[in-house]
Amino acid sequence: MNEEDTIGKTIATFKSKLMEDHRLLDEIVVIDSGSTDKTEEIVKSYSARFYQASKILKSLPPATGKGENLWKALFVTKGDLIVYVDADIGNIHPRFAYGLLGPLLLKDEIGYTKSFYRYYLKEGGMETIRGWGRMTELLLRPAINMFFPHLSGIIQPSSGQFAGRREILEKVPFFAGYGVELGLLIDIYERFGLESIAQVDLVKVTHRHRDQEYKGKMSFGILQVLSKRADQLDPTFEFKQIRRTYRTIESIVDEDTVSYGLKKFHIEEIERPPMITVDSYKQKRVRMLEARNK
Repeated sequence: MNEEDTIGKTIATFKSKLMEDHRLLDEIVVIDSGSTDKTEEIVKSYSARFYQASKILKSLPPATGKGENLWKALFVTKGDLIVYVDADIGNIHPRFAYGLLGPLLLKDEIGYTKSFYRYYLKEGGMETIRGWGRMTELLLRPAINMFFPHLSGIIQPSSGQFAGRREILEKVPFFAGYGVELGLLIDIYERFGLESIAQVDLVKVTHRHRDQEYKGKMSFGILQVLSKRADQLDPTFEFKQIRRTYRTIESIVDEDTVSYGLKKFHIEEIERPPMITVDSYKQKRVRMLEARNK
């Protein structure tokens, strides 16, 4: 969504190094959330495939969010191995693709690769290290230790760079919002086992700065996913009422006085079903296999 500053370099880096110099990638696909800047124009200038998420599987009820785009990417891509990379990375490098593909190419038992990296924040021309990320340390790691201890060795549970085999990704649901990475991790672990997951050190990532309110809403969506999965896997936790209203503090300045109130946001992590259960995808999958066998 509105990534004109970084999307061109991302495509150019992967295309030149991993399609032209070395034949690793077969296709580069961008799933867009309705950008109003030059994202679409830039993507097409590099001859990458561009899709508006809202125009994919239009017969289904609408949903928006990062996870929605990742889920719909399964429908429009062709490969058996799929790499997901964020569009706002400032230090993009070919390792973001070949690092995640390596375990999948070398070990048949690996079905899903999860990245970890140190966050760096650019402010005023200076780079400062942010470790594994505040959300990881303040929300995810404590919650995973509490409810999913077998996943406590995952260094960065919500990292946005990951890859997997289509035969695995198409069999698990995708949450439409920012809880998608955590949902995938839990569901792949539950269905395919910890031995199917590998972790890859991508060293360093620089992202666009997000404000605290944005981070709060992200955390609330992720907490919904944690609550839902903990409830489903062990009913004794009794998360019977998962809340969807997020309240945050609003400062109201009126001349020399400051008052405070609550701002409310409706945040709901809609869960898309496994892609393999979608009729149009099943039909397309059959055609893909038939074409390959000819």
